[in-house]
Amino acid sequence: MEPTTVAIIGAPMDLGANRRGVDMGPSAMRVAGLGERIRALGYDVRDLGNIIVDQPEAVDEGPRRSRYLSQIAQGCTRLAAKVAESLEAGQLPIVLGGDHSIAIGTVAGVAGYHRRRKEKIGVIWVDAHADMNTPETSPSGNIHGMPLSCCVGIGPKELTEIDGFAPKADPRNVVLIGLRDVDPQERSYVRQTGVKAFTMREIDEAGMRTVMREAIAIATDGTAGFHISFDMDAVDPREAPGVGTPVRGGLTYREAHLVMEMVCDSSLMRSLEVVEVNPVIDEVNRTAVLGVELVMSALGKRIL
Repeated sequence: MEPTTVAIIGAPMDLGANRRGVDMGPSAMRVAGLGERIRALGYDVRDLGNIIVDQPEAVDEGPRRSRYLSQIAQGCTRLAAKVAESLEAGQLPIVLGGDHSIAIGTVAGVAGYHRRRKEKIGVIWVDAHADMNTPETSPSGNIHGMPLSCCVGIGPKELTEIDGFAPKADPRNVVLIGLRDVDPQERSYVRQTGVKAFTMREIDEAGMRTVMREAIAIATDGTAGFHISFDMDAVDPREAPGVGTPVRGGLTYREAHLVMEMVCDSSLMRSLEVVEVNPVIDEVNRTAVLGVELVMSALGKRIL
């Protein structure tokens, strides 16, 4: 990566899902040695702490079909500003979740920074789920199932228009990897928007190297680089048990690392987030440790 300074930003959002505990994800990854291990790779590390996020017990959940909408919008607005500030300072932002609704803020911050430079940004979204519901289609009303649709301009204005513009990314520069659990009405959004989706079957058939080469080409076509959003439930639950919505048949340990190694090889990653680490249901912090290892691969750690 070009920046020699990494900015760690915690986003302990626990409003976007039913299962509680992901607000402790940033702490779990810090406990797993994230800062120290990044420094060992030769980077300067600035831990910027956590953004302020409302606690579910202290606020009303609001609309049934978009639970905690106003609080999530406020948290994501704060996160967008923090991410943009780190980029302005020449730092590489690494955001620790929190549920996946935080990606609305991370992508807004990255996209806004590049938009002010008349540049576009691509997105690589590694996830078992499409995250392309809207309040009208969501079976649960949980916003952690809506962030990618918000990033491409579909959803509540409170989320799609953070920083005053939408979409944050052209769907033609957005890639989904690891897909294997999609709600019926999400399928039409994936097809209609033009987001490129690689399901687990396509990964099985073509191999992760081929998938990642195409994904990086799509995300960097006419852009200044890409943001990578890595939901730990993309990895098979045998390797990453501490996630809120586990789905069998996910990425293997080595496939997950190859994703990040090829991201590093491209030298075009502009920001990174790791989300949905839930220590409450984890096994001796295994999922957080894996998350830290994946960040290391994205930043240049090699076997030899």
